[in-house]
Amino acid sequence: MNNVSSQKLYASSRRDGSVGSGDPIVDVLRLLRTQAVVPARVHAASPWAVRFDPPTHVKLGVVLKGGCWMALDGCEPVLLRKGDFFLLNNPPSYTLADVLDVPPGKATAFHESEHDGEVRIGAKDDEDTYVCCIDFVFEEANASVLFDVLPPVVLVRAGDPRGALLANLSALTVAEMESAGVGRPLVLEHLAQLILVHMLRVHADQTDRPVGWLGALVEDGIGAALRAMHADVGRRWTLDELAAISHMSRSAFAAAFKAKVGTAPLTYLIEWRMSLARDALRSDTRSISELAAATGYESESAFSTAFRRVVGSSPRYFRDEARRQAR
Repeated sequence: MNNVSSQKLYASSRRDGSVGSGDPIVDVLRLLRTQAVVPARVHAASPWAVRFDPPTHVKLGVVLKGGCWMALDGCEPVLLRKGDFFLLNNPPSYTLADVLDVPPGKATAFHESEHDGEVRIGAKDDEDTYVCCIDFVFEEANASVLFDVLPPVVLVRAGDPRGALLANLSALTVAEMESAGVGRPLVLEHLAQLILVHMLRVHADQTDRPVGWLGALVEDGIGAALRAMHADVGRRWTLDELAAISHMSRSAFAAAFKAKVGTAPLTYLIEWRMSLARDALRSDTRSISELAAATGYESESAFSTAFRRVVGSSPRYFRDEARRQAR
C-alpha cells in the first residue's frame, strides 16, 4: 500500500496535523500531546527542606545556584550541585533540602506565598539556593511508551560536556521566566519542549543506561530500522527489509534489536501501531476498516485481532468506551 493512509493516522495523533517524522522521539512526544507546566521558581536560604507530592508525569529541573539534596521515597538521597540537571520519571513523593535532618514543609504551603512566579524560603538576603523546574504532562493512555524506557531519575552533571546545550537552553528559559515579554507563555512552552528533547538525547547517549527504543536510537543499524518503521508505519514491513536497512543479517538484526529494545522488531511495530490506533479511536471518526488500512493490515478482521491481543478489547468497544468517558 502507499503511505497516504498511514500519514493520515499520524496526522490524527498530532495537534499540528503533520505526518510521521521518522524520528521516534518526535513521534512519541506528539502522540503523548506533551504539555509543559512551569511552576514557581524556588529561592531558598539555609536551613530549608520542601516535601513535594508526586508529579503527574515527568519533572525536569536545574540547580542554578548553590546545591541541595534530592530524596525520593524509597531511594538513596542524591546531592545536586550548581549546574546539575535532573529528570524525574513518574516518581513518588520526594524532598528537596539543603540538609537532610531539617523537617520538610509541604510544597503546597510554600506555593501559597508565590509572587511573580517565585517562591522564597527564608530571608532574601540570605538566599543560597535557586532551583527551577518544569512539569511535563502527557496523555495518560499512551504515557507508558515513554515511562517504560526511562529510569526513575536521569542526572546530567554540570561537568558533562553533553549538557552544554542544556545549560544554554536553561539560561534562555530562566531569562524568559523573569521577563514580561509578549508571547511569554508560548516561548516558555517551546523552550521547555527543547529542554526535554535534549535531555532525552543526552540520556540516550549514555549507552550503558537507557533501555528500549530510546537507547536503540544511538545504534546506527537498529536506529535506522526504528526510524524507517516510524516514517512509514502503514507499510507491511518484513524482517528481511528491516535487516537490510540496518545492514545486518536477518538473524543478527533480530537478536540485536531484541537485546537493545527489549522486544522483537515486528512486535515493536505492532505495539507502536496500536498506540497510534488507540489515539485515533479516541480522537477521530474514521471507520475501523480505514484504521486497519492506515496501520498496515489487509482487513478489519486482522486489525481487530491484533488490537485485541495488545489492548485487551476490540477496537469498536474501545472507541465506544472512550466516547462514553468523554461525555
